[in-house]
Amino acid sequence: MADDEDTTGFAKLKGSKQTKRAPRYFDESSVKASTSDKHETNKPLERKSEDKKKKSGKKRASAPDSDHVDRKRGKETWDSDEEKDPFPGEAPIKEEALARYTRGEGNKIKIRAKTAGPKLERKTMEKKFHLAAQQAARAELLLGEDHGYLEASDDEDTSQLSQTDIADAVDISAAQKHFDLKLDKFGPYRMNYTRNGRFLVIAGRRGHVAALDWMSKKLLCEINVMEGVHDVKWLHVETMFAVAQQRWTYIYDHQGVELHCLKKFNNVLKMEFLPYHFLLATASSTGFLQYLDVSLGKELAAFNVKQGCLNVMTQNPQNAVVHLGHANGTVTLWSPNVKEPLAKLLSHVTAVRSIAVDKTGTYMATSGQDRYMKVFDIRALKPLQVYRMSAGAGQLAFSQTGLVAAALGNVVEVYKDCCSNVAEKPYLTHRLRNNITGLQFCPYEDVLGVGHQDGFTSLLIPGAGEANFDAFENNPYQTKKQRRDYEVKMLLEKIQPEMIGLDPGGVGQVSQLTAQEVEKREQEAIQKKFEPAKKKKGRSKSLKTVQRTKGVEEEWRRMKVRQKMREEEEKRKKQQKDHKKKDKWGSALDRFQKKEN
Repeated sequence: MADDEDTTGFAKLKGSKQTKRAPRYFDESSVKASTSDKHETNKPLERKSEDKKKKSGKKRASAPDSDHVDRKRGKETWDSDEEKDPFPGEAPIKEEALARYTRGEGNKIKIRAKTAGPKLERKTMEKKFHLAAQQAARAELLLGEDHGYLEASDDEDTSQLSQTDIADAVDISAAQKHFDLKLDKFGPYRMNYTRNGRFLVIAGRRGHVAALDWMSKKLLCEINVMEGVHDVKWLHVETMFAVAQQRWTYIYDHQGVELHCLKKFNNVLKMEFLPYHFLLATASSTGFLQYLDVSLGKELAAFNVKQGCLNVMTQNPQNAVVHLGHANGTVTLWSPNVKEPLAKLLSHVTAVRSIAVDKTGTYMATSGQDRYMKVFDIRALKPLQVYRMSAGAGQLAFSQTGLVAAALGNVVEVYKDCCSNVAEKPYLTHRLRNNITGLQFCPYEDVLGVGHQDGFTSLLIPGAGEANFDAFENNPYQTKKQRRDYEVKMLLEKIQPEMIGLDPGGVGQVSQLTAQEVEKREQEAIQKKFEPAKKKKGRSKSLKTVQRTKGVEEEWRRMKVRQKMREEEEKRKKQQKDHKKKDKWGSALDRFQKKEN
């Protein structure tokens, strides 16, 4: 027993890697026998390896030590032939997933250019679009959830299902999102959700304003402004909201404390907040469209639309263009940079009652008093679908997944796939007691908020909300510190209002025209614009016409030269003024000069 303990202890001290135990008695014969057995067992392996070498035709390197590491690949590999990958190349992408993110076929219009630069730019842009679509399709594996819709059997119809049926079928947490606030003393009510879908603010026509966390039913503030309220909107964070009251527009915090009174923004009926530009757009009963820069607290622009009372308004979330509906059936698109509308289209024969734009900025739905709902393609400004309704829709709203909600009196109808295809019947319907005055889908939730005469109602609409949210963009579960950091980040990444336009992607493009071509275009524009009036008694002959045209061109050049001389004179006077100040007061660095004796 002692001998056994000594041998095992010796093996432990030496750190031997042998799997077999050492023999009890060591002699030369046993050692020779063990080594001969090893050599005999290794011979057939060496023969097999030599046969493989002959077949492959490659020289095999000597076997490395066990600690050999391939530093380039960061893995422990032998210098032997590597095994072939059974699935070479990138993983395949399903065509259905790729079709959801593609932007259609490439541009086939021929470019007539002297250089190959524009053609290469188009090819690179198309490659980027294709690569972005592939990456988005592959990233679907990381999305944990997917939005689903109601599916009915052959003999059933989803529009026949009531809210109680849906609430009974879903889990408890989802069923709690269907509730009704009975506030029949201060209605009708307008409402608005925050961008992350966490908070809700409601405002009654008779002055009642309340903000709450509608998921936990926690009340933030509740006040009565003691005058009529037309509209209410959250600002960039859930700590401030704007209220369009009977006379002026006010800004309150989440505790109900008045922060600002905007007396320039009077008689406001509708409001829209542009989050990436920090602009609050208002439409008044006097026909004025005004923009307020919330980060600076200054009025940015004010336009007289000259179309009467402005009570129909919405924004395009893709390019921040404001859409206005008018009593003559037209819809105008506005930007704070231009005093005239960017585009104007005749949507209805009668007055426009409501407008809604989807989150991609592609489709616009309008409703009029003629009982029609039309879906337009904003890129081409042409109607895609026309629906005959039982009554004129007073409110319209788009969800994140493309559902359209229409308020027909006291009935809410939700349509599915009604933009690209023809919807024969509504997806869901719900009837209320009184007329509806406000509609909005809650972001990232299958919920539709409805404001009416008796208060507020939250409806369950399966498949309405986006299932996966970006926590860096909109986080419903953000903390106070995260909200503060997010607010600072938004201010640093604020987009200037000069970039608002129908084509936001055209701002980053660089003009490839030379100075001579630009001057030539200006001269051609002047010649086309100026047409000499016809005169009698031989004063409209060709020579006289050419002389008058040249005179106008010469006068334009003189005005340009005078303007340039005026700018140079102002610059020279400013330099002289700066020199006089410097001579009088001296420079701040004069204290370090050596004093003369």
